[in-house]
Amino acid sequence: MKYTLAFDVYGTLINTSGIFNSLEKMIGDKAKPVMESWRNKQLEYSFRRGLMNKFVDFSVCTKDALEYSCKTFKVNLSDAQKSALMDEYKVLPSFPDVKKGLQKLKEDGHKLYAFSNGSANAVSNLLINAEIINYFDGVVSVEDVKMFKPSPKVYEYFNKQTKSNKSDSWLISSNPFDVIGATSYGMKTAWVQRSPDAIFDPWGIEPTAEIKNISELSSKLK
Repeated sequence: MKYTLAFDVYGTLINTSGIFNSLEKMIGDKAKPVMESWRNKQLEYSFRRGLMNKFVDFSVCTKDALEYSCKTFKVNLSDAQKSALMDEYKVLPSFPDVKKGLQKLKEDGHKLYAFSNGSANAVSNLLINAEIINYFDGVVSVEDVKMFKPSPKVYEYFNKQTKSNKSDSWLISSNPFDVIGATSYGMKTAWVQRSPDAIFDPWGIEPTAEIKNISELSSKLK
């Protein structure tokens, strides 16, 4: 069977920790905790804004999360340094397994879409820079819904935009909240365990499949 595949971008296809080297040059040993806080707060801020019906571009959540993390760890970055980090967030690399995995799925005849909380423009540019844009049939952003994942509204919007159904679409993500959201909505899902230390939330809502990298997905769709 041929499926419509919704790929989360940040942390699933694109390595958000790719910014670590720049942070380390700026702040040394504080780079790791700041990077982790930055990512966690970025997501938290999107959740909170979604619940408040106060949608903003995802880049605003990213910028605010950086500010919070700097204050938390008492890091004094200049405006120029913060701007440089925000710019680098637009050109992060893909994980090593991504190109090969996407190529195989494309050859298998599935339809591939990037599906993100980020704006369509930001995601498209990110995929272009990572040299993986050509594997996708399109980019679907939550910006038109004015709501962030894991709201069921955004998964419904994905199906509408791609002319697919719950039964023939998969959400692929390294983020448990995204997988749980799509599973609850009714899509098939694959959790990408990017780190051996990553834990799937024990909510009793399980993904359809668990994989270590994108290259493993093809065999799960047979």
